[in-house]
Amino acid sequence: MPKKLIKKYLPSSESIKNNKSLGFLGDMIHEPNLWHLNRHSVVKAFAIGLFWGCMPMPFQMVAAALFALWLNANLPLSVAIVWFSNPITMPPIFYFEYLVGAWILDMPTVAFENEFSIEWLKDKLYEIGVPLYFGAVACGIVLSTFGAFTVSFLWKRNALKRWKARKIRQKSQPDKPDGEDKTHND
Repeated sequence: MPKKLIKKYLPSSESIKNNKSLGFLGDMIHEPNLWHLNRHSVVKAFAIGLFWGCMPMPFQMVAAALFALWLNANLPLSVAIVWFSNPITMPPIFYFEYLVGAWILDMPTVAFENEFSIEWLKDKLYEIGVPLYFGAVACGIVLSTFGAFTVSFLWKRNALKRWKARKIRQKSQPDKPDGEDKTHND
């Protein structure tokens, strides 16, 4: 994964550190690992963001941020990735998770009424809630694992590609006098 692409869309560490609403985190917010873009912090950030984005709950970003702090993952990336689940994508995501949970638990699916009401929801809360949350956890684990492996693979592939390109450049450059670094142009 190219660092420049990720850095382009993330807020700066200074803007987040100076955010007064995050003052309750104290010195924890100044941990350098929360802001570095290296393979380990980015892979953890993708896993955290993808998992919490699958959860049908309010404040998914807060949960992702707390786990990023706990696991020393890239904080802005963890929070940003949660937004794959947004008000437009939530209904199909959560319906799919409900179907997965019902299938895993071998529960019949509930037919949805044309008119949604609080009374209908109270009557069906157990029948919908259990498979929904079970499916959300199962999908979150699968998606975060797949995402982490994919990002790790892409990061390693990109590093290998850059390393091979650097070796080719070194071979094509004429020998430089001792003391000059051939890889300094990177």
